[in-house]
Amino acid sequence: MRELRIIVATADAERLRGALVLASAQAALGGAASLFLQLDGVALLAPAVEAPRDAAHRSAGLPTLGQLITEARALGVAILACQSGMALHGLAERDLPQGVTASGPIAFLQETGDEARLIFA
Repeated sequence: MRELRIIVATADAERLRGALVLASAQAALGGAASLFLQLDGVALLAPAVEAPRDAAHRSAGLPTLGQLITEARALGVAILACQSGMALHGLAERDLPQGVTASGPIAFLQETGDEARLIFA
């Protein structure tokens, strides 16, 4: 199975939610999956991760954004936060959710193999 690599470049929680669901499905099927949150996308990882539609998702029996991050990490999905985005939003690595690591676009692309599927969310 080809690796799935997703870039989330905006602070749109629903795009991140969709990316997490796809990456988690890939991991559940035994494939490798990585998410790279770039620039404003990193703001979604601020402490006490919350999304505007979390209440609606919770009432429908679906996980919140924070729960999706935890579940994705438990499945082995790599979640990377752009160092420039962290600086832009005043976040240090200790502020990120457990298991999320700081990285940069060059490192992310260097780790993206020729056969990987690269998606912009």
